[in-house]
Amino acid sequence: MMSERANTTRMLAPHLVCDGAADAIDFYKKAFGAEEMVRIPGPSGRLMHAAVTINGSMVMLVDENKDYGALSPKSLGGSPVTIYLNVPDVDDAVARAEAAGATIKMPVADQFWGDRYGMIQDPFGHNWSIATPLRDKPMNESELREAAQKAMA
Repeated sequence: MMSERANTTRMLAPHLVCDGAADAIDFYKKAFGAEEMVRIPGPSGRLMHAAVTINGSMVMLVDENKDYGALSPKSLGGSPVTIYLNVPDVDDAVARAEAAGATIKMPVADQFWGDRYGMIQDPFGHNWSIATPLRDKPMNESELREAAQKAMA
């Protein structure tokens, strides 16, 4: 059996730089049902480190600090990264996120790869794709290629 420490070394978690990390935590609680794990403010009160869990996965946060090169998507003019979130009801999740302040970038719709899927941008500039599988099992590679060809025809 693996120790808890060994198990955490195999984890992958996004570490988000936010212009207002405390507000981001509040948003993620409202939008995604995040549970706060830790919040460590620095001497100025801005967060040096924070972490929440969303659907059992950890998301770390820190306040933007330009002096140390920690820039938020707002300072960078956007983010090339999209965080994928699988939920039981994508329509409800996107509606909750929008009500909490997110901007819908792609309305929820059934997609050829087998998900009901939409995209949002949170108020801090981070992009999220949110999905609910429409199939009991994922498509294999040949099924996915065929579905993509039909969708792109």
